[in-house]
Amino acid sequence: MSLTAVIFSGAKAALELARKAVGDAIAATGKEHKVAFPGTAYALPVIYAATGKKITNLGELEAALDVAASLIVEEDDLAKALNAGLATAVCAEIIEAVKYATEENAYEEEAGIGFIPDPVIRSLGVPLVTGDIPGIAVIVGEAENQQNLVSIVKDYQEKGLLTFLIGKTVDQIVNSDVKTGLEFRVIPIGYDITSVIHVVSVAVRAALIFGALTPGDLDGLLAYTKERLPAFVNTFGPLNEVVVAAGAGAIALGFPVIADVEVPEVPGALITQKDHAQTVKTSLEARGIKIKVKEIPIPVSFAAAFEGERIRKDNVYAEFGSKRSKAWELVKMRPLAEVEDHKIELIGPDIDAVEPPVYLPLALLVEVAGKNMEEDFEPVLERRIHYFLNYMEGVMHIGQRNIAWIRIGKDAYAKGLRLKHFGEVLYAMMHDEFGTVIDRCQVTIITDEEKVHQLEQELALPSYRARDERLESLTDESVDTFYTCTLCQSFAPAHVCVVTPERLGLCGAVSWLDAKATKELDPTGACQPVPKEGLEDEVKGIWSAVNKAVEERSQGAVSRITLYSILEDPMTSCGCFECICGIAPEGNGVIIVNREYAGTTPVGMTFGELASMTGGGVQTPGFMGHGRHFIASRKFLAAEGGLQRIIWMPKELKDDIAERLNKTAKELYGIDNFADMICDETIATDIEDVVNFLTAKGHPALTLDPIM
Repeated sequence: MSLTAVIFSGAKAALELARKAVGDAIAATGKEHKVAFPGTAYALPVIYAATGKKITNLGELEAALDVAASLIVEEDDLAKALNAGLATAVCAEIIEAVKYATEENAYEEEAGIGFIPDPVIRSLGVPLVTGDIPGIAVIVGEAENQQNLVSIVKDYQEKGLLTFLIGKTVDQIVNSDVKTGLEFRVIPIGYDITSVIHVVSVAVRAALIFGALTPGDLDGLLAYTKERLPAFVNTFGPLNEVVVAAGAGAIALGFPVIADVEVPEVPGALITQKDHAQTVKTSLEARGIKIKVKEIPIPVSFAAAFEGERIRKDNVYAEFGSKRSKAWELVKMRPLAEVEDHKIELIGPDIDAVEPPVYLPLALLVEVAGKNMEEDFEPVLERRIHYFLNYMEGVMHIGQRNIAWIRIGKDAYAKGLRLKHFGEVLYAMMHDEFGTVIDRCQVTIITDEEKVHQLEQELALPSYRARDERLESLTDESVDTFYTCTLCQSFAPAHVCVVTPERLGLCGAVSWLDAKATKELDPTGACQPVPKEGLEDEVKGIWSAVNKAVEERSQGAVSRITLYSILEDPMTSCGCFECICGIAPEGNGVIIVNREYAGTTPVGMTFGELASMTGGGVQTPGFMGHGRHFIASRKFLAAEGGLQRIIWMPKELKDDIAERLNKTAKELYGIDNFADMICDETIATDIEDVVNFLTAKGHPALTLDPIM
């Protein structure tokens, strides 16, 4: 049987399974029975993206079967066979949707997680555009040799890839020593081949979230996934016709399939690679993924995939900071003659000189020198310590400055991890990421209690205070240059961030100092200076030079923005923003919701629903994506009356920013304890109840001019 015949046969089999699933469900519950995946604003994402139609009940799902059937046109033509592969994807989504509609806790009893909610996809946006996640591997089937599979998955993990598991590979990996879960970027999805649709759904929603794709634009969807999502599929073991048809769907999306059995090869799209030692190399080359290898002499794995690892209390070998000891970290610029490159010094006992569990004070002093280094770059480099240490398998780092908290796990200690390896990592990564501004780097690790406390008082605290004073003096008025950031254009081609001292990038990861340092590190890269020239409106934040830069760097998609207004030409958003602000006219103000909040807001929409209107590089007057830190800025909504317009936000977000929010409100408006005047979900989510709360509190928004 030819390849196309196998694909058509598999697509038809999937269609029959979908028809039966829908028919049985309707017979049991009726056509009006609700259909939805949890945690998404995109009702059945694959069907919605391909057709523009939202599916909300079983009756509508029944109609979607016709969409799948229309894609199956049996001709000996590869393009039509790939369409049949897309039909298989639609059928898989239908079958999985029925599972969620008819089972109270779908996937609860499985090792796989099933559907992946929107907030998780948004959280992946920044590491995908920065290359911390260089690619996406989808692993399907059952490997004949489990250890070979384990080696492949570990290799992907150490290279930082996001790896999804479908089929019996789930058990083969879960029952091995590979660390799995979202935090480790190795994610079991489900046992049935139809569960692969939850990975396809990630790709499809990435196009909707980041790419401003118009639902129903199938050609645009296929172009986006092919050009912008670096994904591929590995299959293990024999392939039945449904798996082959599903693979055709992956190929249609632009994801090459690499099989470990003989298949009729399609150059660049369907490849046989029986040698498991070559699977990773073949897969990366097929998708054009280039990995920057970091060879660091440490006894544990080092990759961004370990960033989310948590070392629990019963697995702690050594701990620094928190309640039991002091821990601080500092990066200091020194004259070139005072820094000995690659000098790593330990002052005090190492963790193998103390009986476990080890509780020691710790100071990490990283001294750097370079002709292009500036004092302003110190905090930029220092914040990277958090990531560099977390990339070490078996190490957990929380906090910064003199509230750092670090744990080393028992397994990492058993593999030989010692404190000198912290120095090796910091040395290597400072040179790797900041090599254009630093020429020399030395690391001093201190566990001697007296020395830790002495240097904290004499060096660390004065340095922190000096920086804070410098940062507080950095205002939009005090500089003559802003920066554009186009890092996210790999996913949102029309989006351009404008970063100022008082407005960081909407992802929360790029401050003005970060952008300045990035320009020094990569002169032709994502962050470019914009002279603050051609002032048109100081209150709204309009400069002709900024508009010109945005127009040029958005390829003409956006020609005008205001930096301090939500109603007039607000800045565009990518999709990986930390928060969304939206107007609530009934309260004469705005609500703010963060990505982590799952509930409905007083404007009647969830974060995901608001985000679907706001992301992808579009301008949506009345709605704006932004970072957490921007909320307490003097420039937040300055054109509409400033932060005194904030009437509601989730309690977690409010608690997080309360101190800075109160400080700014006091300085600008003379308002004491402003955060207490802001409603949250523990008080009310209905807009009428929110307004009643505002009235009782005497919220200033109620006395301002109408917001619209």
